[in-house]
Amino acid sequence: MIFEQLFDQKSSTYTYILSSGKGREALIIDPVLEHTNEYIKVLEKLELKLVKVIDTHIHADHITALNELNQRTNCTRIMGEKSKSEVIDLKIKDNETIKIENIELKAIYTPGHTDCSYSYLMNDRVFTGDTLLINGTGRTDFQNGNSYDAYDSLFNKLLKLPEKTLVYPAHDYNGKKYSTIQTEKSNNPRLQVKSKEEYAKIMSSLNLSNPKMMDIAVPANIKGLKLNQL
Repeated sequence: MIFEQLFDQKSSTYTYILSSGKGREALIIDPVLEHTNEYIKVLEKLELKLVKVIDTHIHADHITALNELNQRTNCTRIMGEKSKSEVIDLKIKDNETIKIENIELKAIYTPGHTDCSYSYLMNDRVFTGDTLLINGTGRTDFQNGNSYDAYDSLFNKLLKLPEKTLVYPAHDYNGKKYSTIQTEKSNNPRLQVKSKEEYAKIMSSLNLSNPKMMDIAVPANIKGLKLNQL
């Protein structure tokens, strides 16, 4: 299997390129617009045909490459059915499967960070978007985020996956590339709570500033636009 994890320094975003092998179909998760050429070069080097591209949610800290990759490769743009994006070709429901050659991803609706957040389970690993981070969890104070929904997504969905499941988030701010469900259950400070009320109290006390790109990125990602088109 081909598994490429790429990183955007500006927004601390992880992008994932998946394929069952050289010369096969490929899928990309959470691409960043500025790195489109880099993705294309990886695809060409490995002789991959990009057929599907996924955003785990509407991102607020960068402009997605979803639309640009579609224009350049004719790949199918995919998001969960709750997404407000106006340029999606295929909207996935909870528990639906996304397939390319010899690879399957199961969509898991995990709202809380936003109301359109989905995670994607592939065998021994799960792509958690901003719902579950390494040693953290996604903020819940904008884009219809909800701490109680986040608690449910975390404790009743993601943390019930096998403990050896690898966790690959959409962001990390400390140089960590992956974790496991077991590690997060044991060490993640935001998961050491006894109730949804306790979790909501932690999240409401964060007082975080908005992402610098939020006012630009959110409308751009909904409309499928670039900066010069806003």
